[in-house]
Amino acid sequence: MTNRSTIRRRGLRSWPIALLILLLVAPYSALPVPGLLDGPLGSPGSLQLIALCLLYGALASGYDLLLGRTGLLSFGHALYFATGLYATDLAMLELRLPFAAAAVFGVACTVALALLLGSVSLRVTGIGFSMVTLAFAQAGSILVQRNPGGLTGGEEGRSAPADRLPAALLGIENTANLYWIALAYLVLTLAVVHWAVSSPAGRVWEGIRENERRVEVLGLRPYGYKLVAFVLAGGLAGAGGVVYLLLTGGATPQAATSDATLSLLVMVVLGGSGTRWGPLLGGVIYTWAGHRLGDLANSTAVADLPAILRVPLSQPLFLLGGLFVAVVYVLPGGLARLPARIRAARSTRSARAAGRVAVPPGANPTGGSPA
Repeated sequence: MTNRSTIRRRGLRSWPIALLILLLVAPYSALPVPGLLDGPLGSPGSLQLIALCLLYGALASGYDLLLGRTGLLSFGHALYFATGLYATDLAMLELRLPFAAAAVFGVACTVALALLLGSVSLRVTGIGFSMVTLAFAQAGSILVQRNPGGLTGGEEGRSAPADRLPAALLGIENTANLYWIALAYLVLTLAVVHWAVSSPAGRVWEGIRENERRVEVLGLRPYGYKLVAFVLAGGLAGAGGVVYLLLTGGATPQAATSDATLSLLVMVVLGGSGTRWGPLLGGVIYTWAGHRLGDLANSTAVADLPAILRVPLSQPLFLLGGLFVAVVYVLPGGLARLPARIRAARSTRSARAAGRVAVPPGANPTGGSPA
């Protein structure tokens, strides 16, 4: 029995490695996945969708450094995602930099902006911090849409220059390479988040989330630790913007809107804030559901329904909102805490069953002789 339990624990600890191996070889697979993907697993369309799921899973994991690990509710995280996206694109278009140099430039701009705005935003706490980050994000979104000097392309955005991108990243036949880049970004983000949370700074973040005043009493300055978390999360978002540029082939203003940050917030809450795998799970499920529910909303099955059902079901956001509300009510704490809830329910049922075991007539439940 002990050996079986040991083997089971080792298997549970090694499942991320097994999943990573499966993801690495996915482009070589022609396995059909009906209902989940439109085509075979290794087809370009399927790889594109999976890559987007991995990207947003990584973005949600980075955002959880603020929300779940430090207790900072930021409404402007999409600003740093958009900064990495637009700065990289403009570095190739206007500065004529090769992609690698442009990517470094884009991430550096994101880190600098996060350091600047974070140092201002973190002067206030609570809802004030949330409102300041929202104000900065709205200013960035308006700037992108106003298209100053023709740099951002306004509502249409700007395409990435093909002559500045490596040939191995162009064309449908190279979709697998883009997929592997998205997977590498996910692994990098998870590694950075795990390292940061396990570091001494991560333990201070946990203390700030629980009771910031107590951290101050211990002689530590929460402001500096919160700024480190803010800049680190912003830098990871900027790197995600570079990956998004490759996956979509251009920069679009939708990446800078407050809706993008709210989507990240929903992903984190859906998966489980403050957990190791919850934000990743929430990001993957939310992104996949957004694409698949859009197909469902435009299907003939929904078009043939009565108007009272067709109108709401034809809106993907309505379906996503309903899914989110259901998960919040049925699974408080997110999907990542579902296994713990199942184990707790089994333990409760076992305890109740043990309490209902009948005692034979004349027997003494304490083990002594009957009177």
